[in-house]
Amino acid sequence: MIQEFKKPDVKAPRCRPKAVRLLGKTYLEEFIAKHPQYKNLKLEELKLILKTFHGKLWDHAVMNRDGVELPENLGFLFIGTCGSAKKYNTDFGNSIKGDFRHRHRNFESDNYLAKIFYTNYNSRYKFKFRELWTFAPTRDFKRTVAKVYPERWKTYVYVESGRNIARYMAKYKKDNYFKKFKENFEIDESYNEFDLN
Repeated sequence: MIQEFKKPDVKAPRCRPKAVRLLGKTYLEEFIAKHPQYKNLKLEELKLILKTFHGKLWDHAVMNRDGVELPENLGFLFIGTCGSAKKYNTDFGNSIKGDFRHRHRNFESDNYLAKIFYTNYNSRYKFKFRELWTFAPTRDFKRTVAKVYPERWKTYVYVESGRNIARYMAKYKKDNYFKKFKENFEIDESYNEFDLN
């Protein structure tokens, strides 16, 4: 069914959420008070260090099928493959060019979507207010996922709609444990189970 598309008014007033900045002078002062050996560190250098670290972290999450476990047991981060969107996923670029509403078809990934998942349910140590924690990916992270996903969409874990993410993470921990166990396991050729001496 063809639906008419009303073009958005680009000059209309916008309501944007207030940006919360955590990296500032107060954060740097608290960091130096906690770690006095970095007293000569500047705010720009700290921002560069954090940006580099976070870039390597999400780069590993994009390239690794099982995702990545965040430091300090803060949770897990992974890319998942999901079925097509249940609501009408409008392609605004093509809809503005034409007169009717177009839908994203995702032909490159056989109509599957990429989603970035974060969970702290299976963390080894429970921390305070873990239910209230959320994850907001940066623009670079989202763009990298959008660029890599059409090429590698078959390698990511398929996440069914309505399934508990903690089950996927429990399976990851179990597989990872046995993988490490197999790497460290050595067979002793001289061992004989029937020799009781």
